Amino acid sequence: MAYQKLKIYYFSGTGNSKNVATWMSLAAEKNKAECSINNIGAIDCDQIMSEPADTLFVFVSPVHGFNYPPVMLKFITRFPKGSNRVVLMDTRAGMLIGNFNLPGLSGAAFLFSSLILKIKGYSIAGIKPVDLPSNWISIHPGLNERTVINLHNRHKAKVIDFGEAVLSGKKVYISLPEFIIDLIIAPISILYYLAGRFFFAKTFYTSRDCNDCDICVKNCPVKAIIKIDNRPFWTFKCESCMRCMSNCPQKSIETAHGFIISYCLFSSVLTGLFFYFFDNLLFIIPDGFIRFILETALFLLFLGIFHFIVHYLIRFRFFERLIVYTSLTKYKFWGKRYKALNEPIL
Repeated sequence: MAYQKLKIYYFSGTGNSKNVATWMSLAAEKNKAECSINNIGAIDCDQIMSEPADTLFVFVSPVHGFNYPPVMLKFITRFPKGSNRVVLMDTRAGMLIGNFNLPGLSGAAFLFSSLILKIKGYSIAGIKPVDLPSNWISIHPGLNERTVINLHNRHKAKVIDFGEAVLSGKKVYISLPEFIIDLIIAPISILYYLAGRFFFAKTFYTSRDCNDCDICVKNCPVKAIIKIDNRPFWTFKCESCMRCMSNCPQKSIETAHGFIISYCLFSSVLTGLFFYFFDNLLFIIPDGFIRFILETALFLLFLGIFHFIVHYLIRFRFFERLIVYTSLTKYKFWGKRYKALNEPIL
């Protein structure tokens, strides 16, 4: 069955998923299908109306910790029930080795979202991962311009071809080997959802180069950045979409690598002391799931406290310089801050 209407819902930090949404609209244009592109950050799910059967829904989001980020999962969970067909797409960290495209990993992104939508009555008409440049320069160097342009050019054409195929009524899914790999690494996404995302939320800070323009605060898609002591402060709501870092005009937002390394060492000592006194003064907590949960909770509690202390100490020049020069994102060798080509988000 050919589709006459395409409704695309996307979440995007630095522009990759927005680009994919745009490329899918080009496929709709070729197929003479009506198309609308919707940023989920500006949508109230209660206002979404049911659509006729010849409308195809598309959800596009980056992969965070081998899964759709919480903001997209919550949107899909709140999406009204229906019987339409749905296409799931993600943007994940692609790479080039010579001219060979090294694909990223989707993990649980398609697994959880497919399950939610099936429960709501939808059927999955297509699944498409898109390997675009990673924006997560907190944990790896930025890609060079050649790689960025190459990945965009390669996958723009693939997305348009995919879009035309599903709009014509074909069902297009990922290969079995890729599905098996995603299934194997899916459990990691649970750990990231429960703890990892909160850890990364507390790695950002602004240097003295910040001119108080508030672009990061106003444009955070999940409203995770607030002002404390007249400076941006990252709360645990941060999903590390990197929009703030890639769009900061002063490039004042850094990742505190030195602080995080020091904190991990210090927190292991604090946690060890806590359990030593707890086990000896109250009762022994056996190794296993309960102890792991307590250790994780303590780690995040201490992290929140330490991040607040660092935020206060950065007002002092010596400490601010110490944090800055122990942050890899400060140095040119770490690479450029990434924003998807031709898609500024301000």
